[in-house]
Amino acid sequence: MQALTGTNAPSRRTILATVGAAGVVSAAGVLGSRVFSPAIAAPAPKIRLAWADVAACHSPLGFGVAKGIYAKHNLDVELYPFTSNGQTVIQALATRKADAGAGLLGDWLKPLEQGLDVKLFVGSHGGCGRLFASEKSGIKDLKDLKGKTIAVYAMGASPQTVLQVSIFKAGVDPQDDVTWKVVPFDLVGETVARGEADAGMHIDPWAWSIEKKHNLIHIADTQTGYYEGHTCCVLGASGLFLAANKDAIRRLAEANIEIHEYTAAHPDEVGTWYAENLKPAGLTAADLTEILGKLVYHNHPVGQPLIDQIRIAAEDLKLVKVLDSETDPKTLAERVTVNILV
Repeated sequence: MQALTGTNAPSRRTILATVGAAGVVSAAGVLGSRVFSPAIAAPAPKIRLAWADVAACHSPLGFGVAKGIYAKHNLDVELYPFTSNGQTVIQALATRKADAGAGLLGDWLKPLEQGLDVKLFVGSHGGCGRLFASEKSGIKDLKDLKGKTIAVYAMGASPQTVLQVSIFKAGVDPQDDVTWKVVPFDLVGETVARGEADAGMHIDPWAWSIEKKHNLIHIADTQTGYYEGHTCCVLGASGLFLAANKDAIRRLAEANIEIHEYTAAHPDEVGTWYAENLKPAGLTAADLTEILGKLVYHNHPVGQPLIDQIRIAAEDLKLVKVLDSETDPKTLAERVTVNILV
């Protein structure tokens, strides 16, 4: 396979020290108990948090609300659901229907380049995208995509743009050497299985389900190879809300880190909750546990590590002409990021 190139919870000081040193927090240091209870007596500020409720990688957010992890950080989090089209989280924040939101890094950058008033403040996890192909296509690696047709559910969405970057780095021109076929979100797998496309790109849990259902070959993903160590989803906050509620956003970042470390340690518990409450893609608790267990939930940078990842992502998107040629990736990354844990 080729990859796409509780009660004993820690204090804020512990989290700051650990994150400041490495940009990540270990599971053992984040959550010492599986019992969640509010630890702060002051009134909890309300935050409307946008999430893709049926996306596997977002399930820890719903779990965190249901199990009181946000409440333990003295936050009243109301989840605002959006579709898996990443542009809808942008719209939710731009129209003030949400105060903060979780979105794919590749979906954030173009609107941020264009002036969207949002600051990115913490990463959630590593990649959740998969490239798959039919056996008869003859595709074994990214170089084999030359001359092939690739099914995607949207042009310009993060799964399609990261694939553009990956095949570009493999020596394939994403503009001239492949044909992009846009199909409905739920039909990417069937399009490949019917032979109407040679390969397809999707996100979990759908990508995992598609590979299993249609017996497709797993060609690449966004967790290893070039994308190893890269953050996929990032939380952003409305500039206006952040200015008035910086302490609440800080606690949201801390809670986000804690929730995702807990998921890394207990994918079965989160997977069971996910299956019982959201029933995504017709998958079982065992299926979802397997999917969550393979996601990189230790990858949640803040501060300079987050700026570095945004800069790299911006450089990549310039390569495939998603961002303007005049955009300086370093300047953009510094402008759109806030180091909330200081």
